[in-house]
Parts: sequence; structure tokens; C-alpha cells
Amino acid sequence: MAEKTQADVLREELGYKPQNAYRVLNEEEQTRVTKYCESYKAFLDRAKTEREAVNEAIRLATANGFVEFDRTKPLKTGDKVFFNNRGKALILAVIGEKPIEEGVSIAAAHIDSPRLDLKPNPLYEDHSLAYLDTHYYGGIKKYQWMTIPLALHGVVVRRDGSVVTVCIGEEPDDPVLCITDLLPHLGANQMKKTVSEFIGGDDLNILIGSKPLPNEEGTDAVKLNVLNWLSEKYGITETDFLSAELTAVPVYKARDVGLDRSMIGSYGHDDRVCAYTALTATFALTKPAYTAVTVLADKEEIGSDGVTGMQSAYLRDFIEDLADAQGVKVRHVLHNSVCLSADVNVAYDPLYPDTVEARNCAALNQGVVLTKYTGARGKGDTSDASAELMGFFRRVMEDADVVWQIGELGKVDLGGGGTVAKYIANLDVNTVDLGVPVLSMHAPFEVVSKTDVYMAHKAFSALLARTEKL
Repeated sequence: MAEKTQADVLREELGYKPQNAYRVLNEEEQTRVTKYCESYKAFLDRAKTEREAVNEAIRLATANGFVEFDRTKPLKTGDKVFFNNRGKALILAVIGEKPIEEGVSIAAAHIDSPRLDLKPNPLYEDHSLAYLDTHYYGGIKKYQWMTIPLALHGVVVRRDGSVVTVCIGEEPDDPVLCITDLLPHLGANQMKKTVSEFIGGDDLNILIGSKPLPNEEGTDAVKLNVLNWLSEKYGITETDFLSAELTAVPVYKARDVGLDRSMIGSYGHDDRVCAYTALTATFALTKPAYTAVTVLADKEEIGSDGVTGMQSAYLRDFIEDLADAQGVKVRHVLHNSVCLSADVNVAYDPLYPDTVEARNCAALNQGVVLTKYTGARGKGDTSDASAELMGFFRRVMEDADVVWQIGELGKVDLGGGGTVAKYIANLDVNTVDLGVPVLSMHAPFEVVSKTDVYMAHKAFSALLARTEKL
């Protein structure tokens, strides 16, 4: 091996160059990565909506010794509790050894993903075909949702208050749904449209049936047959759609991507990849130095509004309950706390190099991404972490052998994208974004690296088990 030159030494000692995780991990650690990602893939398949994610998280939490939070009961070091916010958001906590006035460690991810929600009155018939009318949820490229198999998930609340869970399309013998497209032979005018005009939001209508009700000649015979099927299978009527939350999501199961099986393709990596890795880090805790709080929030993709979004008061109120139990003020707890806002970031894609600034863009296999600020065009609409906070998390992660990198959300005048960071920072909590880089973000089939997923787990583990004070 050639002797290192002075320049080589200076590059190593003074320069910044992200590491490829596969060059850092030994064979045993790479085996651990593969095993961990198999459990993550199973989580993705069972949690395609925020309700399903909460249910699966509670199932896993209960198996790991967590019990439902009761604010009237005292808590001691090592106690594990969860708070279920209306079945669509969740908080887990492991009580630490230090007084809560010294702050808590927060990992905050979101569990909603872009999708197609059914409108309140969705079912109609046109030329003997039955459709479901939708209103898309979150930022999507609408054309990506055409001609792919879709499943219907959600709940229906009937007039008597009973709740019916709906899941159609996930089992091998289930029917699937889809949005049709025009054949290329007749698509000359369509192909002249811009991508944003290719299909309108009100045209994302899901094909659901074509068979008329037997012995019925009316113009709604196909619709009636669909309603009859829904009544027989689920006991619901057309009026019950008015009090339902039903959503269409891709049928795709989580699959290995690449001949080397180094990546995972799935619907919903944004942001269930951070939710799952934060969850498993929380489950592994026994008696942390600082009380650990993991929050899985709803509504991030549409602004974090509503009672289950991060602009709601439920996280602050939960921490206030913990503070009240120790006779301290919640504002003192929040001021001394630190938070990793757990959300994904864009990964460098060589097919689209002009959208990012390569030196400040994350890449697959270079570890979890620390994002000082999101926003765009003058850092608008973002929380900008301080140098002290960035330095703190550098130490926390490097002491835990976490492979990590820095990243922005695209070029200054092109990028952007929100996370929950600013809402937690507005509570006077030191907050910075950290997550997994994603290819094809917000598409029905997103791609992440297995090593980056595992490094996210290690990063959240390091935060929640920290002993150092900011």
C-alpha cells in the first residue's frame, strides 16, 4: 500500500466526506441490518394508514411492556406508557432517572402518507360503470396514481355508532381497484398537456364495478349492485359514506429492490420509516437517564392541523401531565428538552441532478440525514437549528457509531417541504430534523436504503438513551 501523502492526511483530518455505510459495517452488522429491515417491511405491510399504524404500534408496544397512560397513577423510573389520541396519533414514554425538570428526549415522526381519500358522497354510475370519487391527500403527482392496483382501507361509522373496519384489496384473492387511462392511440391531445394538467384532481375517480343488479334496467343498476355487495359484506348503506374515513392506497407490498437487495421499495416510507425506527429505539429502553417521549403524529402531509396533528396541544398536554406528577412547570421541562423531528429527506438521484445542490444533498447508503433547516427561498416556513444543537447531535451520533450525513431539501429556489420541527420548536424545545433519504418521495412506490433505515434506528436509540445534557 502506498504511503499517505500530506494531502491525504489533511483530507482525512480536516475535510468532510460522508461515509458509505457498507464500507463501515462489518459482515455481522450487515446481517443485523438485513434482519432489522425484514421486520420493518412487515410493519409497512400492516400499517398503510395512520389508524393502522397506531394499531400496529400499540400491539408492538404492549408486547414490549407498555401500558396505557393513566394520569392519576404515579410513575417511576423505567415505567413504560402510551397515550392513544383518537386512534390516529400516539405518544409513548419511558420514564427516566433524572428529574423531569431537566428535560425530556423527544422523537417525533408522522404516520400519515399521501393517498386518495374518498369524498363524503363518493359513489356514482356513468355509462354502466361504477366509480368512487376522491379528494387526494397531501402532495402527489396525480398521474402516478393512474393504472396501478389500489386497495380500500378505513372505517365506516354507522347510524347506531358501530364502527366497521374496511380493507379490500390486500389479500391474494381480493379484488383490487384502479383509475383508468386513455390508450396511446387516442392520446395525442392528452400528451400535449403539461404533467400538472395531465389529469385533474376531480378526475381521479376509482373504477369499482361494471355488473348490474340482476333484473334491474335502471341507469343506476351497477351502482345498486355495488351497494348491495357492500351491504352484504359490511352491513353499510350509501348514507354511511357520510360518516366514513375511507382511503385508497397502493396494493404493493414492501419488497427488496436491486439485484443486491440493498434497498426497500414500498408505499409509505414517508414517514413510517422514521416512525418505525423511533418505535424500536423506544422499545429497547429500560431506565434511560432522561425521560424518553416518542410521538407519532397525524396530518403532517396537509399542514399538521387538527386534533391529531402536531399543531394540536396533545403533546404539550401529555408532557404537562408528567411535569405535574413531579410538581414542576411544563415550560421548564420543555425549555430543557431536545427533539429529533423524525422525517425523511430527498436522496440524490443521478437521473434528476438539476433539482439539488450535490454538496448539500443526502445520498443513499451514507446514513441518516441531519437537516439543519427545511423550507426554501430564504428559509421560509422552517425551524433553523442552532449551531449548539447541531454540535450536540454530532457528538451524540458519533459516540454511538451512527453513520450520518448532512442534507437539504433541494436547491434554494426550488426546494422546500415541511416537517413537524417548527411546531415542536415553537413549544421552546430545541429541535432539529433527522431522517432517512428517499428516492421517489411521495410516489406510490418509494425507495430507501436498508443501511440508512438501520442507522435511523441507531440515531433514535442514541438520542433516547443519551446521558449528555445540551
